[in-house]
Amino acid sequence: MRRNAVAVVGAAETTDLGVIPNLSQIGLHADAALNAMADCGLRPKDIDGIATAGQTPVELAQYLGITPTWIDGTAVGGCSFMIHVRHAAAAIEAGLAKTILITHGESGKSRIGNPMRRVDPQSLNGQFEQPFGPMGPPSMFTIPVMRYMKTYGVTEEQIAQVSVIQREWAAKNPRATFKTPITTDDVLNSRMIAWPFRLLMCCLVTDGGGALILTSAERAKDFKTRPVYILGTGESAETPMVSQMEDFTSSRAFRVAGPTAFQQAGISPTVKDVDHLMIYDAFAHLPIYGLEDLGFLPRGEAAAFIAGRNTAPGGILPLNTNGGGLSYMHSGMYGMYALQESVRQMRGTAAAQVPNAKISVCHGVGGMFAASGTIIFSNEAP
Repeated sequence: MRRNAVAVVGAAETTDLGVIPNLSQIGLHADAALNAMADCGLRPKDIDGIATAGQTPVELAQYLGITPTWIDGTAVGGCSFMIHVRHAAAAIEAGLAKTILITHGESGKSRIGNPMRRVDPQSLNGQFEQPFGPMGPPSMFTIPVMRYMKTYGVTEEQIAQVSVIQREWAAKNPRATFKTPITTDDVLNSRMIAWPFRLLMCCLVTDGGGALILTSAERAKDFKTRPVYILGTGESAETPMVSQMEDFTSSRAFRVAGPTAFQQAGISPTVKDVDHLMIYDAFAHLPIYGLEDLGFLPRGEAAAFIAGRNTAPGGILPLNTNGGGLSYMHSGMYGMYALQESVRQMRGTAAAQVPNAKISVCHGVGGMFAASGTIIFSNEAP
């Protein structure tokens, strides 16, 4: 795929975020999709490609009145939407579709029209992890984190700093769920969930959604919105079982998806080349892993880097500027919201806008380090 050949021309989240008891899951998809279409002046009849996760693209196409020539139902967890962007960009370049809609909607808190959450007893997780008692991400993600902390001497206080700093970013965002400042002591005194995770180290549980519309860079010039160009993309997967990671202190999927995107973009993971960074943060340890596996920092140094306020407002590498899944919102699959913030930063419309930002890296995770997707955006025309 050529860099800067495809652009985002439409981007929007659901009208409301947080608690939305009056919309079902598919209704949230539709709300976000119609908002994204209104953003760039399109109607359903103008869309010929559709991608989504959670809801099938077939159901959504019928619901919105779209007859696509290209569909993608890739569903690998929260980074599915990064991977959709990659696939959509390739499809547009290949001539399989001209205008592709990517949607997300999830009634994570209200549970209206959401499928029942369960682990299939015949799956690998059901056979080899669930019988030993883990109860979802808050307990399963502790497995790699405890090894990481022991290997590199990372403290609970340093992990707590991730939550503290992201709350600072959230305080600048009127749409954020939690905006009240917190301290390290607040985090460490919050309710224990599964060591080392305390409540304020864990993501929110909310309702909401978002949508993106992509087209060719050539066509993007004709839209009323400022185009955001796709500079590089990457994707990978490691294992559906966190217990089977190759190395508990690093994600192999991260180490493939990220460098693939940087190589395509022709830039390096440095503060010289990257102005803005989004790293999926369902739990407070994920930005630490992301900074290292993407190549911004050597192994074992990211926790101190964050605690040193390098990613905070005014820092050298603005990270998760919407407040992240820890303070902005997290309906279950967070990747779409990270993409939305990257697009806002590139358009110059973010609540906590990074001055003169020209390149944004958006990195996601699916499952417990199971999959990963990385998208690099630019606002400079090819």
